[in-house]
Amino acid sequence: MSERVITPKNRGFLFLDSHPDGCRQLVDEMWQAVPAPAAAGGEGPVALVIGSSAGYGLAATIAGLARVGIRGIGVCFEKAPARRTGTAGWYRTAATARLAREHGRDMVFLNGDAFGDTMKEQVADLLTERFGGRLDYLIYSVAAPRRTDPDSGDVYSSVLKPVGSPHTTKTLVFDEHGAPEVKDVTTAPAEGDDIEQTVAVMGGADWERWITFLADRSLLADGFATAALSYIGSPLTAAIYRQGTIGAAKAHLEATARTLDERLGKTLGGRAVTSVNAAAVTQSSTAIPGIALYVGLLRGVLGDAMTAPIGQLVELWDQLTGARPLDLDDEDRVRLDTWELDPAVQNAVSERWSSATSDTITGLADLDWFSDEVRRLYGFSVPGVDYTVAVETDVPWPAPTI
Repeated sequence: MSERVITPKNRGFLFLDSHPDGCRQLVDEMWQAVPAPAAAGGEGPVALVIGSSAGYGLAATIAGLARVGIRGIGVCFEKAPARRTGTAGWYRTAATARLAREHGRDMVFLNGDAFGDTMKEQVADLLTERFGGRLDYLIYSVAAPRRTDPDSGDVYSSVLKPVGSPHTTKTLVFDEHGAPEVKDVTTAPAEGDDIEQTVAVMGGADWERWITFLADRSLLADGFATAALSYIGSPLTAAIYRQGTIGAAKAHLEATARTLDERLGKTLGGRAVTSVNAAAVTQSSTAIPGIALYVGLLRGVLGDAMTAPIGQLVELWDQLTGARPLDLDDEDRVRLDTWELDPAVQNAVSERWSSATSDTITGLADLDWFSDEVRRLYGFSVPGVDYTVAVETDVPWPAPTI
């Protein structure tokens, strides 16, 4: 037994420990937020979610289980409890597996490097031995700092940099006492092979490798559909995001979708799309300069009218499964961000952005909501959890159900 009281300790937006009970309660909340299944009865489709433990990948997993009744495999890369607690994704995965089991969903979770062929082999074997040798859906939601190419062994590293010239933007930080500050931060431009390195990690290469690997094993069902999750965002953050190195990777991801869509359409009558999701507080997004300020201001404008990731992924699953028509833009992307990019919303956020200073920010952004959302990523600030009580931190990785 490894019970202890866990208090939040952080360096900026990064927390050193996670709270198991808070993570479990958060997963329960997400499951409860999913509307009743679109269709009842029968054995659910087989799905693979790559990046299943955090952010939009977690939302995809929970929405798929609760809304569609999927069965299949979730792949993620999390640290087990040791001297410190396990990562939040470790505890969220345990909680998701528990709910899947309670609702009769056969879902196996694998912990390891999704970029490596060893994981692809493990998934292929499971699909063959456990799930009838067919895969109906694949959701790709991977955000990583580096990737090792399975063929060459080369290690690529992604960077968050503008392209062409340095970029200065406002950003939101909190001082040691928790007081908000709006500061200017300047990021140097990409140099050397920064763009190519970032594309190699965050572009479509690994997504395409997964599809090819599984297709070569004859594991893709007729009508197979796949979606890679992406983001465009506001003009306010475009220089560091969509027009920066990450944006180059997202453009490659979308080009990969078009290539895969043509290929799958010819061979299986299938589809491949990118899903452009809307802004949210995630462990990945808080690392991007300006995004914390932007999301806080967006919440200040919209309040509860913001659509949480779980709601967006319910919409994506409905479109992928045919419960609703597949609604694509002129570049064949599913757009779940229209509420965020509505011109009236963006104008209101832009006005607040221009006025944002350390003195004015509390009246412009919903900072209480933002701070709670960051803490919730690690299982803190979750209603109904008593943080004064010792909890068991040594939670095992979920074993497959029989």
